[in-house]
Amino acid sequence: DVFAVRIFPANPYDRKIRVEIHVYDQDFQPVDARISPNVFQLASQASRSVLVVVPFDGAGERKVRICTESIPFPNQQTQIRAQICGKFFGRRKS
Repeated sequence: DVFAVRIFPANPYDRKIRVEIHVYDQDFQPVDARISPNVFQLASQASRSVLVVVPFDGAGERKVRICTESIPFPNQQTQIRAQICGKFFGRRKS
């Protein structure tokens, strides 16, 4: 039993970036979710669709944080990693 969330990470910068998607529980512990795609490149000012499938792990409801992290390319002068997270709530129908 799972629930799915579709997110749309975007790149506001003037150069392409490498992006990784991670899923955490409400205490920021990693969650074994399926993410498609989980790593990709985004052109400047672009966005794309990502599907995240989260297991309930036997619970009736689940809160998760889905985070988009920009990963600097090697040999760039700035090596800043940005992370933006959203909170999502899944509830099983009874």
